[in-house]
Amino acid sequence: MKAFEGYQVKNLVLKNKIVMPPMCMYSADETGQVNDFHLVHYTTRAVGGVGLVIVESTGVAPNGRISDQDLGIWSNEQLSGLQKLVQSVQKHGAKIAIQLNHAGRKYTGTAGTPVAPSPLKFDENSLQPHELSKDEIHAIVNSFREAAKRAEQAGFDAIEIHGAHGYLVHQFLSPLSNVREDEYGGSLENRSRFLKEILQAVTEVWPAEKPILLRVSASDYVEGGINLEAMVQIINQVKSDLSMVHVSSGGLTPANIKAYPGYQLNFAQRIKEECRIPTIAVGLITEINMIEEILANGRADLVALGRELLRNPYFVLRAANKEQIVVPTQYARAFH
Repeated sequence: MKAFEGYQVKNLVLKNKIVMPPMCMYSADETGQVNDFHLVHYTTRAVGGVGLVIVESTGVAPNGRISDQDLGIWSNEQLSGLQKLVQSVQKHGAKIAIQLNHAGRKYTGTAGTPVAPSPLKFDENSLQPHELSKDEIHAIVNSFREAAKRAEQAGFDAIEIHGAHGYLVHQFLSPLSNVREDEYGGSLENRSRFLKEILQAVTEVWPAEKPILLRVSASDYVEGGINLEAMVQIINQVKSDLSMVHVSSGGLTPANIKAYPGYQLNFAQRIKEECRIPTIAVGLITEINMIEEILANGRADLVALGRELLRNPYFVLRAANKEQIVVPTQYARAFH
């Protein structure tokens, strides 16, 4: 089966094509440090046979988290916990990436003021964000650079820049949330500038042989927002600094999204074909036959299972034939 074949991008060699996508656990304290829950949670999926584990949205600044219970990577004090997490996941046969994020106007904690490209709220119940100055934009770009340095020090196999789900990079990309009149707003090229600067900064410090992934929302599901055609243009502008695109959708504004199994697949397939870049498909995918269809028909290169892996951390062991994977010796008696 295609799902259990290996896959390589740059020097990242995966034992199969099943990915655990980043999912916020809201289980850290205000320090943003890894604790026992994170070690158990992520390592369990590695034991369960997942090829690539992507750690949840990790804040590059205290007010860059989504909440005060998110992991952080803005301080060297957070390194030892991240190193333990990397070593534990790798020890059990999976590769591990970390998603670097700044939540922008969607920050809900108490460590600072929410910020945004423009002073526009996410919804009527959200705080008014502070409009970023150019100097503040440059400082956030540098925070991504420093976060990438720490990710390398911690030993991560890859990094993913979060450009989706209505967080700061996405806020700059979409004309619904970015009404600036300087070089960071207006045209699609200008709205992409913040992302370009982040990727350029990260590539200065991240090893060239290790992949950089980008998570995107291929549609805002609101008239006047980003659609698939615009996202294709954005990715074509920045793909020279990328190895793979992780294709999601929505999150910028409260929108009515008709979600169903595979509802984002067309986005992943079109980006793969039109941008000529590998993609990860994600979105209510729960069955091995569906994964096999996606991969066998070349609709994406890897497949991420979010909620299914929360329900069933041993999905890979249960779905594979025993000839296709190596079952942990501790559990082998249950699979033969």
